[in-house]
Amino acid sequence: MAEPLEGFLLAAGLGLRMGALSRCLPKPAWTLRGRPLLEWGAKALRAHGVGALGCNAHLLPERIREAALGLEVFEEPRLLGSAGGLLHARGRMLSELLTWNADVWAEAVPFDRLRAAHRERQATLSWLLIPHPGGAWNPVWLDEGDRVLPKDVVGPRGPFHFTGAAAWSPEALALLPEGPSEVNDLRPSLRFHLGVVVEPFPWREVGTPDALIDAAADLAPLHEGRVPGCYVHPAAQPGGRLTRCVLGPGAAPPPGSTDADSLWFEEGGNQVRLSLLGAMD
Repeated sequence: MAEPLEGFLLAAGLGLRMGALSRCLPKPAWTLRGRPLLEWGAKALRAHGVGALGCNAHLLPERIREAALGLEVFEEPRLLGSAGGLLHARGRMLSELLTWNADVWAEAVPFDRLRAAHRERQATLSWLLIPHPGGAWNPVWLDEGDRVLPKDVVGPRGPFHFTGAAAWSPEALALLPEGPSEVNDLRPSLRFHLGVVVEPFPWREVGTPDALIDAAADLAPLHEGRVPGCYVHPAAQPGGRLTRCVLGPGAAPPPGSTDADSLWFEEGGNQVRLSLLGAMD
């Protein structure tokens, strides 16, 4: 009998916002301080006693497997979506399933607060929320009873921002249709969609080349951010004069070169260079 799952990292996607970077690595496999984003998420879950973890994989699944140390990997030849990906865990839960979006960096996530509130309120689905930081992220609003209101409905409490951490009950997973589905399509069917509001904690979405370069500069200046204005993978060898470049696994630009707005990586023993223009916005 398969081991019950306690946590799940959503790591499948098309990587469209990452542009050329998705040619060599899916988003959850890019590193900060030498650790893949997927591993940062797994570490945050394990810090709160979450043992058996799974994740899904669609784009370059072999790269996800390399980054998924100690995780059970479920490949999705057909992308199942933000809710449908949890079909892999249906029937494998003893209580709630804690989930995390694996393209987000966070050093510590208050999963204990989320789990305690989810259990106490006997919620169907619970989201971990922080005060909305501004910007283009969709706001989340709550009613007076901490219920998450339908998308685009403004309520008495908010706006808040969904951090990517959630607690799913077996009841919620039982609502999933076979095949692809999205969380927003499921929300009207939920008996009790709880919003758990906490104080802001160190959190970073790493969804674009710009975001990856900025995160390297801010969070890993001695590692992936060691070339100012660029991102350098631990398996890359920086060379030349580089401006706003991403050096992926095995990248080794010629020492005398001058380059800007480019991705470099090794493929089949050859150096590949792709333009990042148009993907840096």
